[in-house]
Amino acid sequence: MIADNRRARAHIDVPLILLISAMSVFGVLAVCVATYSTDSTAETWLAHIVESSYAMRQCFFLMLAPIIVVVILNIPFHIMRRFTRLVYYAASGLVLFTLVTNGAEGVKAWTDVIWGYTIQPSEFIKLAMILMLAQELAKDERPMSTIREFVRIMMLILVPGVIILASGETGSLIVIVFLAAVMMFFSNVNMKLILTLAAIVVLLILAVYGFVVATGVEDYRINRILAFLNPELSPLDDAYQMRQSQIAIGSGGLKGIGQFVDGAISQLNYVPADWTDFIYSTIGEAWGFLGCLLVLVLYLLILLRMLYLARFTYDKFGMLIIIGVMAMLLFHVFENIGMTLGLMPITGIPLPFLSYGGSNMTTNMGGVALVLNVTKNRSLSSAISAPQTGTTTARYIRRR
Repeated sequence: MIADNRRARAHIDVPLILLISAMSVFGVLAVCVATYSTDSTAETWLAHIVESSYAMRQCFFLMLAPIIVVVILNIPFHIMRRFTRLVYYAASGLVLFTLVTNGAEGVKAWTDVIWGYTIQPSEFIKLAMILMLAQELAKDERPMSTIREFVRIMMLILVPGVIILASGETGSLIVIVFLAAVMMFFSNVNMKLILTLAAIVVLLILAVYGFVVATGVEDYRINRILAFLNPELSPLDDAYQMRQSQIAIGSGGLKGIGQFVDGAISQLNYVPADWTDFIYSTIGEAWGFLGCLLVLVLYLLILLRMLYLARFTYDKFGMLIIIGVMAMLLFHVFENIGMTLGLMPITGIPLPFLSYGGSNMTTNMGGVALVLNVTKNRSLSSAISAPQTGTTTARYIRRR
């Protein structure tokens, strides 16, 4: 009990901050390498970053990160709980607004802001969903035990999910479904219920796949799945990005070909979006297997650190927030790296802290800030005198 109390103390988790900072700084360099041009006259890494417009924009997003973290970190815990529903409705409304208005370049998942900058509201709704589900699942020791509770929580997921799907952001919908399932798992929801829901999802996917194959309906999302299942039989355009990504990563070998190399696959732009969704291809080519392994180790340390913090958070609401953020990052890493290697179908899911993009960076940093807020506002007194619900849930994580 003494050890548990020490680990459950209120604090700002410095190891997590250092891990996230290291990954984000490396992301700026990776974006710079991915957008390297032979017209560059720079001789140092810093000069290359200054010359790259994308790298400088990523630096701008990174400089906003401490502001985001400080703002969220200083929101009182009881205030955050009180306004969770408002945040959920606001985020859902923003996604709906983007859907019914003209999206950036005709894509309904994006909307113009100012000076050529765009935002992706479906990214923000991930955090809103984490907060909302944490609040609902924390109300009972055994949530979703009645039909009414089941329908209510399913509707909380379904309504914004349908809007996101209609906007063309299938990847974000999958992330939301995954983090919701993980949060249910750790909130002590009946396992039979989770397995039933998983079976329903699988059957729906198979039904859609069968319908497409039988009718020949053309859709870029379905074509990506077909290209993943049968890359050799798919049209060249559908499997091109996946094949080029595999070639780029394979060409890096053990140590990589180096940074800012003329004639590199990333420099010749053979891999589309190699500074955003396919940034891992650039890392594999430039830094090789060792660079890819370093990235995986950093991600593993981040996820394990969050799981450790959740284990010794005795408030169920706070614990589920950490679990939700961890699940969001886990799926992003698994899906993004998997699709660059040809192990998963291509989706528009960026690599956390590495891929270029302000919406992605803001969401990830906001998630980290929520985790830090939870650890900052827990205390020894609350751990010792926690209600039975929180204490039992903490023990449940240890068993799981």
